Amino acid sequence: MGLLIWQESLNTGIDIIDSQHQRIVEMINNLHVAQKSGSRAAITEVIDEMVDYTLSHFAFEEELMEEAGYPFCAAHKRVHEVFARRVGEMRMRFEAGEDVVGELQGMLSRWLFNHIRNDDKAYADQVKQHLNVFVREHQHGGWLKRTVHRLFG
Repeated sequence: MGLLIWQESLNTGIDIIDSQHQRIVEMINNLHVAQKSGSRAAITEVIDEMVDYTLSHFAFEEELMEEAGYPFCAAHKRVHEVFARRVGEMRMRFEAGEDVVGELQGMLSRWLFNHIRNDDKAYADQVKQHLNVFVREHQHGGWLKRTVHRLFG
């Protein structure tokens, strides 16, 4: 499998989410480079970093969806949990000495791009609306600052 290339069609329109997705693509590419180096230590490091970062990304994404009141947040979270379990199983197979890197790369790239195009794009509009309202409400420093300014000049 070759290196992945980010495509504009993968953008959700939520800058921080798009940046995180691009970072995950970069890590999948780093896995490819580590595999080519032949160093199990390098592969282990990339896998560990990728798992940690992806779990953090999932938690952040789930929090955004919840805050925005996205009605399918629980289902989306279950998709994340199933994916994390699959990656965890592959990680254990790798730690047991099995060569799963090619399989892992293929699964990660297919899953990520399909997940972004379908599941993530499904929540994007609602989250963007929520973030826009939040920004508008807080652009002048929030309720407390506006109230203090209004009352005390």
